[in-house]
Amino acid sequence: MSAFSLQLTDDQRTVRDWVHTFAADVLRPAAAEWDEREETPWPILQEAAKIGLYSLDFFSTQAFDPTGLGIPLTMEELFWGDAGLGLSIVGTTLAAAGVVASGTPEQVATWAPQMFGTPDDVKVAAFCSSEPDAGSDVSAMRTRATWDEATGEWVLNGVKTWATNGGIAHIHIVVATLDPTLGARGQASFVVPPGTPGLRQGQKFKKHGIRASHTAEVILDNVRVPADCILGGKDKIDERLARAREGGRAGRSNAAMATFESSRPAVGAQAVGIARAAYEYALDYAKTREQFGRPIIDNQAVAFTLADMRTRIDAARLLVWRASWMATTGQSFDAAEGSMSKLYAGETAKWVTTNAMQILGGNGFTREYPVERMHRDSAIYTIFEGTSEIQRLVIARTISGVPIR
Repeated sequence: MSAFSLQLTDDQRTVRDWVHTFAADVLRPAAAEWDEREETPWPILQEAAKIGLYSLDFFSTQAFDPTGLGIPLTMEELFWGDAGLGLSIVGTTLAAAGVVASGTPEQVATWAPQMFGTPDDVKVAAFCSSEPDAGSDVSAMRTRATWDEATGEWVLNGVKTWATNGGIAHIHIVVATLDPTLGARGQASFVVPPGTPGLRQGQKFKKHGIRASHTAEVILDNVRVPADCILGGKDKIDERLARAREGGRAGRSNAAMATFESSRPAVGAQAVGIARAAYEYALDYAKTREQFGRPIIDNQAVAFTLADMRTRIDAARLLVWRASWMATTGQSFDAAEGSMSKLYAGETAKWVTTNAMQILGGNGFTREYPVERMHRDSAIYTIFEGTSEIQRLVIARTISGVPIR
């Protein structure tokens, strides 16, 4: 087990600084343009791929950092650069995490590399879980997977929503229900290979923030995939369902939750990056903007707000680092530490960006200054991958042992 330390290694600092340079030189100059365009920034993805940042190798290396800090460090720096562009770069990793969480080693080796493509032919992947009537309540999922004995194929039908890269992805990972009577325990994840008939993009959403990241519905109409496209393998899933029907333990958490559990601290790190960017901009502004003959940071109200910003950001980062270290070293989240990190970091990002706008006054409300965009981007962090209310519910149930509803 790696000892917990707040002192970064030389390798970690090198990677952090490398990602920071890319964020400063490539993401920030392009952020406003792609926010306005609301399109997938393929040129940015290609630039990231050419230097090895957008690649399975890079994200795998960071994920296997024995301290658990590789991914949080990367996420914070990318999202310090810009949240919309950052999410376009890391969106594929959620689908990859879905394969790693539920798939066999052979499935991981087959599908994960295809999700990223190559520097000359960049691809993206999508993780499809939420539905129009099943967001936080994954047990209400209606997408069905049925086994066609005659052809030896799985048949998927349903509608997914809020899918990052949905419809434009090379590979889609789809969570579907095999046995509706079992609720969330009756679900499994499936790989839908590129070019599979019956899968198409539905509505593309025009969003309040993170607008450079593609978000859309995915419609599954008699989508047929081979038997080995069920993550974990058909035999293992059949055994798990049989135990669940007998009233026994169904094994680890359902397919969607297995992915979200592994990604929540990373999402928290993204929120920390947005908050830090807004704080740094507000701090610089407060030191140079003059009112009544002096810099506005001389006013106690402004200075104290900046002090609170920095304190909350550092506290959020520490919660993210703790949860990431615990997950990597195999420690159980006895107090829902993963949810704590995402909850506090998401709420911090919203609070910090709101106050950054306030410090900038009227300028903060215009698109001529980046804190307006940061404020819009931060709003999603109390909503996606489990709303703040759901995180609080998870924490309350964990610390009390009571099935709070």
